[in-house]
Amino acid sequence: MISGSCCCGAVKFELRAAPAMMGTCHCTRCRKAGASTLVFVKREDLIWLQGKEHVALYTPAPPYKYGRCFCRFCGSSLGEILSDAATFPISAHALDTEFGLRNQFHEFTSEKPGWYEICDDAPQSTGHPSAS
Repeated sequence: MISGSCCCGAVKFELRAAPAMMGTCHCTRCRKAGASTLVFVKREDLIWLQGKEHVALYTPAPPYKYGRCFCRFCGSSLGEILSDAATFPISAHALDTEFGLRNQFHEFTSEKPGWYEICDDAPQSTGHPSAS
């Protein structure tokens, strides 16, 4: 089991299996939400321990379509943890247990600030990575 939580501990969850993938999004929205590094999990692997009712959802204005979740108390970014999709991203920073992945991609590098230096060999794309 992989445990996860928010900063204040009001929200706690577990994953029955390791995330399938990890990547970093450099778009302005993900950076401002504090969730640039995301792991992709299966809904069936997410087990709520406490605090699901303390998770708030920010719904963006079009053309953006992905909402971002956070703890109502401490503001910790939780990615799309309330998603109904079969697979969805959550903030890698919300995981408390080592999960055995390394960054596999960088997307929206065209929006990356000049002060941020990418220090790994993961593939980079100026928008969403290609499906290949």
